[in-house]
Amino acid sequence: MIIISIKDNESIDKALKRFKKKFERTGVLKALRARTAFKKPSVARRTEKIKAAYKQRMFGDDKNI
Repeated sequence: MIIISIKDNESIDKALKRFKKKFERTGVLKALRARTAFKKPSVARRTEKIKAAYKQRMFGDDKNI
């Protein structure tokens, strides 16, 4: 359970923003969306490899520039 303590003179908007950020970090919504449809393990591995290759190209070694 996520608990947010509201500080003195803190607006509801700021508290709500902190709650949303904390909720996003837990990964509950991401896991829920992943479970809505079945994804074959081979397809999941393939997409993970594609994402890893993309990240490596974008944020990896700077020697290629």
